[in-house]
Amino acid sequence: MSKQENDITNSKAGRPKKELDAEQVYKLALMHCSMQEMADFFKVDVKTLRTNYSQEITKGKAEGKIRLRKKQFEVAEKGNVSMLIWLGKQVLGQSDGQTGDDYEALPLADIL
Repeated sequence: MSKQENDITNSKAGRPKKELDAEQVYKLALMHCSMQEMADFFKVDVKTLRTNYSQEITKGKAEGKIRLRKKQFEVAEKGNVSMLIWLGKQVLGQSDGQTGDDYEALPLADIL
């Protein structure tokens, strides 16, 4: 095999791989930027991010949720009633509706 044939068979087709700053990918994921927003920022296809930076994105989004939840609890602990209600619904499964035997409506005849 000649050198020219060897160079052709060992070359990779397509565009050169675009290297992104993994730390920047992580930081954007930390702020819960969408995949499309991150792709637009880096001027790459969403598939490139999913294929090459899924660990950074997963870690960033998970840590972003933890930070947000921590801040929400801090606000709630300072007495923010709206946040306390919201967290009660989200975390404890509480709702505005009244349920249970104590809150069943009495028949109208029992009231009159």
